[in-house]
Amino acid sequence: MKIQQTHVEGTDKRDVAEIFRDRMALLLARKGFNLSQFAVSVGIDRSALSQFLAPGSTRLPRAETLCAIARTYGVSVDWLMGLIANDETDSEAVPMLEVERMAETSASDKLAEWHLEAVGYKIRYVPSTLPDLLRTEGLSKFEFGDYSIRERKARDQQTHDQLVYSRRPETDIEVCMPFQTIEQVAKGQGVWSQVPIDIRRDQLENMRQLIEELYPTFRLFLFDARKVYAAAYTLFGPLRAAIYLGDLYLVVNSVEHIRALTAHFDQLIRIAEIGPDRANQTISDYLDRLV
Repeated sequence: MKIQQTHVEGTDKRDVAEIFRDRMALLLARKGFNLSQFAVSVGIDRSALSQFLAPGSTRLPRAETLCAIARTYGVSVDWLMGLIANDETDSEAVPMLEVERMAETSASDKLAEWHLEAVGYKIRYVPSTLPDLLRTEGLSKFEFGDYSIRERKARDQQTHDQLVYSRRPETDIEVCMPFQTIEQVAKGQGVWSQVPIDIRRDQLENMRQLIEELYPTFRLFLFDARKVYAAAYTLFGPLRAAIYLGDLYLVVNSVEHIRALTAHFDQLIRIAEIGPDRANQTISDYLDRLV
């Protein structure tokens, strides 16, 4: 089994070590083992295992230890080191960047698959317009009116799937978006200029209710689009990132690039003018001024 050492040297080592700790934590959770039980199962010293898993540690096991863990738990070394997203032993290392061209019908299935793989990790995303899981069917008909009936149904299914996912107890979702998007819905501007006021009101009320219901596992941050630009993308924990480009996704698999996008998202949170504790009230204020 070949181990790609180039990814664990130099400036990337801290990133890879953190990914390794995340993957090990996942294996421990799957088996319900404590550190002593896990160490015995793979034939390594418990104190050494503790050092590998200590927060902030950059230590990584030797090749034979990685192979022992991979063989014992049916995963690949590449998965342990964060080089691939899937954990089957026969998985091949995926390229750092991929292009996934998908119609709306297939996008719903692919996104559901990515969310399922990232269970237990934080999902963070910047939506292209409104977050899918907060969008009403009524608004979707206007926003995606030129789509085929099949594509609109796929959109609705995607909204439903994400809402179901967000209600799972282990879910942790953060969304960053411009507050101007909500303002435009309230004022009937931009792509929502032809949307009747009752549908816009239902949309804002739906957002207000869901944000209140799902908090704190779903947290909405609102930034000023006049001060910063952010393309639409989703971070599926440390596993992958997907940058939305319309009818295709640019899928990022490398640890280094996922870290860069995570840092970008952190910056959006830092500059957000409205945090999760005020998002609900902000939408209520827009409802009061609905025109």
